[in-house]
Amino acid sequence: MLLKTFGWSFAVTALGLALAGVLWGWQGLAIVGILSVLEISVSFDNAVINAGILRKMNAFWQKIFLTLGILIAVFGMRLVFPVVIVAITAKLGPIEAVNLAINDKAQYQELVTSAHPAIAAFGGIFLLMIFLDFIFEERDYKWLSWIEKPMAKIGKLDTLSVIIALVVLLVTAMTVATSAAHGGGDKSATVLLSGVAGLITYLVVGGISGFFEAKLEDEDEDADEAAAAPATKGNGSAVGLAGKAAFFMFLYLEVIDASFSFDGVIGAFAITNDIFMMALGLGIGAMYIRSLTVFLVRKGTLDDYVYLEHGAHYAIGALAVILLITIKYEISEFITGMVGVVLIGLSFASSVIRNRREGKAGDTSGDKPEVASGV
Repeated sequence: MLLKTFGWSFAVTALGLALAGVLWGWQGLAIVGILSVLEISVSFDNAVINAGILRKMNAFWQKIFLTLGILIAVFGMRLVFPVVIVAITAKLGPIEAVNLAINDKAQYQELVTSAHPAIAAFGGIFLLMIFLDFIFEERDYKWLSWIEKPMAKIGKLDTLSVIIALVVLLVTAMTVATSAAHGGGDKSATVLLSGVAGLITYLVVGGISGFFEAKLEDEDEDADEAAAAPATKGNGSAVGLAGKAAFFMFLYLEVIDASFSFDGVIGAFAITNDIFMMALGLGIGAMYIRSLTVFLVRKGTLDDYVYLEHGAHYAIGALAVILLITIKYEISEFITGMVGVVLIGLSFASSVIRNRREGKAGDTSGDKPEVASGV
């Protein structure tokens, strides 16, 4: 199971490190290895979030996520995205931007870094919406019940998450963005525009995927009720709806992955400004995140350890805040990565304790509690 799921990741690692050694020597090999570890540590919570969505999709779309999805993640976000950002911010053509990235790496790094406020605002607001919609939703299992119970109650107010996200964006634009660390000067207008774009992207992609997912669930219920009836064709089959739902959930996954990759791409410039080293190192790390996502789905880990999703979403909330703060202040990637690792580790430990407690209760009473309470 482990080799089957992580086999491609192991193979890509071996080939990638060998290629780095041939092209750039021992120093290049070390840099690529460090970037891979950076990507895995920063994006570990991404795997847990992705698994919660991917488990709703069939084996075909899981394969698409590992193949086409990884191409988008590696070449799209780790290689093409920084070049596109430079082209837009510097008002250059695509060929000129690529030429700059290859021949004038210092200038290229400066241009990408100056675009950080816009990137951080877009990604920060997008990730904040994911966290808010999670924390405001009523759930059977509660990890930090002293937070989640009152949040679920006030979350019944429509559009509350959108209102909070907009307030956070306004506060960020009026405070943090007025003297941005990256690029200097007042970035209020840029941050506002990018944050609104992140919010719109979340609402559109998440709304469409949720719409088709809801229709798919309705179709499944109708199919269960009419299980004895003969199958019919041509009137909106469950297979067709499953395809649409899976497609938009796949798009949603890719946008989430893009938002998670922002801090990794920007942080990678602290290690190297060579776009090819960066793409190779971050790409290897992204491959492991993909494999870990599928592993969590196939092992049913999220069902066995019920607080893992909670920990991952709290890590998302923390990452969203960190991204917005980095518009003005420098924050180490080590801190960013460790926040996620610690929160997921604590949620995993809480899940283990809960499972042991439930197991003992089952041995003595034979009944399973209705709802497991959290910390």
